[in-house]
Amino acid sequence: MIPNFELMHQRAKELAADVGPRRLTVAQAADEHVLEAVDDAFRAGLVRAILTGRKDELLPLMGSLGMSEADYRIVDTPDPAHAAREAVRLVSAGEADMVLKGKAHTSTVLHAVLDKQIGLRARRLLSHVAVYDVPGHPKLLIMSDPGMNIAPTLQEKIQIIDNAVVVAHALGIERPKVAILSAADTVNPAMPHAVEAAVLSKMSQRGQIRGCVVDGPLTLDAAVTYEGGDILGSRSDVAGDADILIVNSIEEGNLLSKSLSMFAHAGFAGLIVGASSPVLVVSRADSRKSKLDSIVLGILLSEHLKKVAFTAPPLERILTSEVRFDS
Repeated sequence: MIPNFELMHQRAKELAADVGPRRLTVAQAADEHVLEAVDDAFRAGLVRAILTGRKDELLPLMGSLGMSEADYRIVDTPDPAHAAREAVRLVSAGEADMVLKGKAHTSTVLHAVLDKQIGLRARRLLSHVAVYDVPGHPKLLIMSDPGMNIAPTLQEKIQIIDNAVVVAHALGIERPKVAILSAADTVNPAMPHAVEAAVLSKMSQRGQIRGCVVDGPLTLDAAVTYEGGDILGSRSDVAGDADILIVNSIEEGNLLSKSLSMFAHAGFAGLIVGASSPVLVVSRADSRKSKLDSIVLGILLSEHLKKVAFTAPPLERILTSEVRFDS
């Protein structure tokens, strides 16, 4: 199990030494902090990058950052839509392993990812998975979905859990402990999310959600601290030791994410999971280091996806309803 970002970087370097650098495309790459992070990853021997966008914008910016044109393949595209489409097409065609959002809007990149002809559809719900390196906490915390699905249904939460578990496995967590967060640790019929948490917990017990152990409802303190976990005692395998936190809405996830970053000074890495290859959708407000950490996380996920089947819709094994392709 990889307990922090320092060892996550070390693992990525070991992979690069073993199988070579990962191939990364950048959708509309003319963004200063994105280019800095990409160049950091290149100089560390972790990636070879293909930059899409207008060449007349890219080259002056690269020059001001001390980047050499000879180190990168540049695909000249006229606008953000073409840049995103080409970046995704290169991954779909097998010329790259993952795509990173540059200056292009998230919606533009995801539109290309979901394109029926050149996209990266894998018949799964797309969800945002965030990983935090919290000072003083003994291991990485994974959270979903703080940035994509606004108000996921029970069926969508099953897929959100499944996607987060894939990331946990990529980080070496063999059987991640998943906490479904709530305001209380008891099942209150007046709190729909608490009832859904109990349903997910029972589904896990009956083997309908695999590769992990799920429990809920759990409060945040009960999920991640042994003191809080003592509230439930031996009745919970997850309490006090959660690897994955599942939130109930994008508002809840966004607030918790920003609290971890602003007040707990947690390191952050994030990506979109559910496509056939990692999609690194970073915010323009994210730091250079967060962008680099997201690239490193994408490297580990890319390696993991090569070893596992990632095309079967997870709901087909337990439900009969159609799986959504979008969010």
